[in-house]
Amino acid sequence: MWFKQEKSDASGMSEQCQSHLTNLRTNGVNVTIAELLQYQSKSHLIDLSARKNIHGKQAGNYLSRSKGRGMEFDEVRHYQTGDDIRAIDWRVTARTGKTHTKLFREEIERPVLVATDLSNNMHFGSQLLFKSVQACHIAALVAWHAKSRGDRLGGIVFNQHSHVELKPRSRKEGVLHYLHALTSIHESAQTSESDNNGFEQNCARLRQLAKPGSLVYFITDAHPLNNKEQQSTLRHLSQISQHCELVICLVYDPMELSLPQSDLKISVNLTDGYNRQTLTLGDKDTTDKYHNQASAAFKRKQYLLSKSGARVIEFSAGETLEGQLKHGVKN
Repeated sequence: MWFKQEKSDASGMSEQCQSHLTNLRTNGVNVTIAELLQYQSKSHLIDLSARKNIHGKQAGNYLSRSKGRGMEFDEVRHYQTGDDIRAIDWRVTARTGKTHTKLFREEIERPVLVATDLSNNMHFGSQLLFKSVQACHIAALVAWHAKSRGDRLGGIVFNQHSHVELKPRSRKEGVLHYLHALTSIHESAQTSESDNNGFEQNCARLRQLAKPGSLVYFITDAHPLNNKEQQSTLRHLSQISQHCELVICLVYDPMELSLPQSDLKISVNLTDGYNRQTLTLGDKDTTDKYHNQASAAFKRKQYLLSKSGARVIEFSAGETLEGQLKHGVKN
C-alpha cells in the first residue's frame, strides 16, 4: 500500500521526498543492487562492537581469554623470563623503576548474522520508503560494516512463503551474496500469498543458525507478534539472546502510529489485508483515538521484544536511514 497526503504544501513535500529518493537511488518501492552497494561508503555510521558478555563457546564478547600478541590491549604486569621484549611498556617501566610488559587478548572473528523480514506486511509505505525497502537498507549497512571489520557475514532473508539461508562467509563475497538474496526475496514477496506461520518458522531457523557468541541483527516490523504464534516466536528469540547478542531493528511507518493531518474532514478506507475500517481524517477525536491505540500496540511490541533479551532499535520508513543514524535512533 502506498499512501500520499493531498495538502496545499504537498508539492514542496513531494520535491523533498523526490530529492531523497534520487540520492538513495531508489523509487521507494523496489530494491536494486545499486542502491544497496552505496552503503559500503557509509559503514562508519554504525558500530558492531560487542555490547555484552556472551557465555558460550567463545568466552568473552569478541575477545578470547588467551593472552598473547593480538590487537586488543588487556593489561600491564611485571616482566617475566621468556616475555617478548617488544611488548615491554617503557613508560610504566620508567615510572616504577621495574620492568613491565604489556599483555594482549587475541581478537576473534565473530559471525554476524542478519535476519531480514520481507513479508507482505513490510510492503507498506506512506511517506518515503516501503518498510521492506528500509529493512534492506539497514541490512546492507550492517553487512558492509561487518565486512569492514573483517567479520564473517551470514543470515536469513525471508518472506511469507520462501527463505534463503546463508552461512557466514568472510570478505566481500559474503556481502554480495546477502545483497542478491535481499533483491531476490523482496521481488518475490510482492507476488506471493500470505502465510502467517512463516515468521515463527524463520525465527526457529535463525535460532539453529546462530552459534554461541554471534552478533544477530533481526530486521522486522514484528507484525506477527499480534497473532497466536507469539509465544513460540518469543521463545525462539529468548533462546537466541541467551548465547548471542541480539539486536532487533524495529521498522515502522509513521502512518502506523498517527493519522495524516488534514484541514478537511475526509473519510478513508483502511485495511491491514484482513480487516477493513473507515476513518475520518481531520477529526480530532478520531485522530487521538487512533494514535493512542496504535502507540499502545507499538509499545507492547517493544516490551515483548525487550523482554526476550534483545536490544530494540526503532527505524522509521518515513526518513532516510543516514539521517536517523546521524541524529540518533531510539533504543
